[in-house]
Amino acid sequence: MQRNKKIDKDILKIVVIGPECTGKTDLSQYLASYFKTEWVSEYARMYLDKLIHPYNETDLVKIAHGQARMEDEWVRDADRLLICDTNPTVVKIWCEFKYGKCEPEILDTVEQRKYDLYLLTYIDVPWENDPQREHPTRREELWKIYLNELTSYNYPFVEIKGSRDERRKKAVEAVQALLDRE
Repeated sequence: MQRNKKIDKDILKIVVIGPECTGKTDLSQYLASYFKTEWVSEYARMYLDKLIHPYNETDLVKIAHGQARMEDEWVRDADRLLICDTNPTVVKIWCEFKYGKCEPEILDTVEQRKYDLYLLTYIDVPWENDPQREHPTRREELWKIYLNELTSYNYPFVEIKGSRDERRKKAVEAVQALLDRE
């Protein structure tokens, strides 16, 4: 693929965010295909697949940095938009949820990252077992934490829920509205 001549500030960054098993990857891939641009996969999944011990707080710092690095690399090939399947804010929320605190390096990474739109996925997608998923009975609690995070920092977001088609339609409309404003 030929390198895009645009610089990072010309690329709108969209992040799909929400609790585990809420359709983030499916929606990210769909949006990238629909808008003919790049999407950044979830670094945590790749990292944890290679880990030979249970993850810890130090691993979460590495995951936050890895997610940010991937975004920085893929933005060069993006066309108008970069779709991110999660971001360092997800790592921050997870760290606070699991350990009751968050490493300063993760907080710094979150502070340095800017996104033009967050798509908050709701928990109305059936749970699918996966060795990396930990809390099938706490998704509503986690969703409320995500909602609070987005509202307390005044991040621009749209809630995504409903059937797969309804989710896709609402996400496309939200992203297109953002593009139309630019």
